[in-house]
Amino acid sequence: MTSPAPAHAAPPPEADASAPDEAASARRGFAVLLGEFRRTAVLVPLDAYGSLWTADQDGVRWICAFSDEETLAAFARAQGDADREWTYQRVLGARLLDVMVPLLPGPGGVALDAGSPDGMLFPPVRGVVPDDVAVDLEASR
Repeated sequence: MTSPAPAHAAPPPEADASAPDEAASARRGFAVLLGEFRRTAVLVPLDAYGSLWTADQDGVRWICAFSDEETLAAFARAQGDADREWTYQRVLGARLLDVMVPLLPGPGGVALDAGSPDGMLFPPVRGVVPDDVAVDLEASR
């Protein structure tokens, strides 16, 4: 049996009333960005075999996409590979998430503007990618 907390003890972190508001605000902000991404054509570089450029990290395959040619060029320079011609396709964000991600082996998402200060991840979770390829976070807890 535990003794009650002393009267002067700070409330537990989950009792902070601003935390739910901040989380809800962050979810709304992400939903806006996701909607904008889904409606926007982005540049997706192709690898030497003509496939969409992807990167693996921690068991997730990320399709690399870029907002514009300047951001793609900065990525190429950062990779030390700016001397070659980078072939790319323009692809609607919704098509990447709804069609291309499900074709990837295992969990996948989209990394937008990787390496830039404005970079963003669209992870393989419900509400971002189709439910049948989403990673169910609740089941892993």
